[in-house]
Amino acid sequence: MARQRRSTRGGQNRLRIIGGRWRGRRLAFPDVPGLRPTPDRVRETLFNWLQAEIHGARCLDLYAGSGALGLEALSRGASRCTFVETERTAAEAIEDHLRTLDCEAGKVVRMDVRTFLDRGPGDARYDIVFLDPPFGQGLIPPALQKLEERHWLAPGARIYVESESQLRELPLPEGWNLLREKRSGQVIYRLAGH
Repeated sequence: MARQRRSTRGGQNRLRIIGGRWRGRRLAFPDVPGLRPTPDRVRETLFNWLQAEIHGARCLDLYAGSGALGLEALSRGASRCTFVETERTAAEAIEDHLRTLDCEAGKVVRMDVRTFLDRGPGDARYDIVFLDPPFGQGLIPPALQKLEERHWLAPGARIYVESESQLRELPLPEGWNLLREKRSGQVIYRLAGH
């Protein structure tokens, strides 16, 4: 699990947007147990992988936590991002970040991810999904299955999955392909295609 970086101000942690229009912006996020933003180096690799797909993409940030992945996507030209986060303090912090950045393309949904995925997308289909749940709780397989079963994905969608290194095999639904995979310390991060 990636370690949090703590600032010296009252238990606040900081994340840095590393590319796009908000490059270099530092944002504080609350000290919530288990919340670990994707490290800068991993985000840089991920968005290099996505550089041809990110502009104009509709993104879904599941288990959003600090919002680092969705905010990075919006900074780099995604047309919109829905952040799904159940923890109130974290969800409110993402809303604050969107206001600070004067960004109307982001929407925060405070709801359990399983409940959110069960309800189906309505007329929304997503081009890029970020799936970075709390580690060690078996949350990845059911989320991947619901994304497929409930038709959340646009044709050609990309799904980013960040997991503990113990999850050696990614249980991809039929018809999905593993496109990229890397390891950073105790984390494996992967990009799959639909």
